[in-house]
Amino acid sequence: MHTGRIPVYHHIDEGAGEIDIPGENMPGPGPNTIQLVGIAYGILFVIVGAFLWRSGRFSRTVKYALLLVTILLGFLIFSPMLPYMFGELVASADSRVGATLLGAAFGMVLFFVLTFLFGRHFCGYLCPIGAVQEVAYLVPVPKVRPPWKVLPVIVRAAVFLLILGAGLVYSISILHYLGIRQFFTLTVSAGFLVFSVLLIISLFLYRPFCRFICPLGAIFQVFATPARWKIRRTDACIECGKCENACPTSEAGREDTKGECYLCRRCMDACPVEGALVYGGKTRQEGTER
Repeated sequence: MHTGRIPVYHHIDEGAGEIDIPGENMPGPGPNTIQLVGIAYGILFVIVGAFLWRSGRFSRTVKYALLLVTILLGFLIFSPMLPYMFGELVASADSRVGATLLGAAFGMVLFFVLTFLFGRHFCGYLCPIGAVQEVAYLVPVPKVRPPWKVLPVIVRAAVFLLILGAGLVYSISILHYLGIRQFFTLTVSAGFLVFSVLLIISLFLYRPFCRFICPLGAIFQVFATPARWKIRRTDACIECGKCENACPTSEAGREDTKGECYLCRRCMDACPVEGALVYGGKTRQEGTER
């Protein structure tokens, strides 16, 4: 049972590195000034990225530049790490009532609103955890897909409930044990190895952390499904199926909701007809089609 005590992070030496383990007597971490710079970067480029997409100026150069800057921010200032922050804040919610908790909640709600308006730009390009997986997936090795499209969603929903339960009842941040902080701070430890294994898996399976584990991913999907701006088919589509074959999350079908679309552009790059896939709001011609 949760005792209402404030969580602590005991320092434990693990071989060549050290990691922090949740304990019981001291406040968990919240966003600091440097981390807020990363969060501001995320908010700004969700909006900028959406309008670059809408104007047709979101090129491969822009894509790779954003991924590179995001990864560098992850290693340099450990931000914007919203999934990690979410887990830590849930685990220390009883001790962080006040400005810190409300500020973090406001920031996350703002990202949810931006996702509802523009789709999953943050997940696609502005989260360091997602960015390193996106780059890893570019390595030309055989790719695999889950046998059922709904499988990642079900697993992630179960993990989401587990993270909430462990955090709210026992003040334990499960994400802490996945080595996210150790990886991005280059601290060699058991956690570093855990995240490294996830990164190796992402060479073959598209974004395993985002699609099977990330608690915010579960929430972002809810807001991205009815997103006002998303990738849509037009009347120019010839139903060749190339976009569906290229999509790593199986979200390119005409009737797919795009809730799991990370805006990776693989569908648009594979499309042989210019203008058959566009990013934007629903047009009159679309009627009830997505």
